[in-house]
Amino acid sequence: MSEMHAFRDAWSWVALCVLLSLGIASCQQRRVEHATYEMVQTMDRDHTKKDVLEFPDTVEPIQKSEEEWKELLGEFRYYVMRRKGTERAFTGQYWNHHADGWYVCAACGLPLFSSVDKFDSGTGWPSFTRPVREDYVGTERDTSYGMVRTEIHCARCGGHLGHVFEDGPPPTGLRYCVNSISLRFVPRERRQKKQGP
Repeated sequence: MSEMHAFRDAWSWVALCVLLSLGIASCQQRRVEHATYEMVQTMDRDHTKKDVLEFPDTVEPIQKSEEEWKELLGEFRYYVMRRKGTERAFTGQYWNHHADGWYVCAACGLPLFSSVDKFDSGTGWPSFTRPVREDYVGTERDTSYGMVRTEIHCARCGGHLGHVFEDGPPPTGLRYCVNSISLRFVPRERRQKKQGP
């Protein structure tokens, strides 16, 4: 009987160690994500100070090598924008952001969405009823994870933004659900090189 208790106690210790390891790993992952967001916010603040918005009549594609994208975007932004990853809900910088301005592509600066079209979808990601211009945001069919969805990406650099769904409010009935990490925010009062919509 004592051997049975010893065996059970040994497995209890093993289970406890596994649970502690998983908890520590989860905390470390959250710290990495938090540090990544802090670094991205600092980079975005520095970059936004230099932003001069342009609303081009035609969108010319930007081509870069994967190494160039990695260097430009950083690890997590590269994962989301070039590898079609997703940030966790309610963790992004802009899901609960209410300032007046433009949300531009974090990779190339193309204005994608306006705060005028932003709404609270309750999903934990920034949501918009429409892009600034239809030709600024591209779409393609996404069949990953056993679902059929419509992926959205920046029409200039091809950076993954998120997905568009047909459950949004009027007037469009669309919900452009976007990863915060794929965006940078530029306040509306910032001077524009070419007048936007």
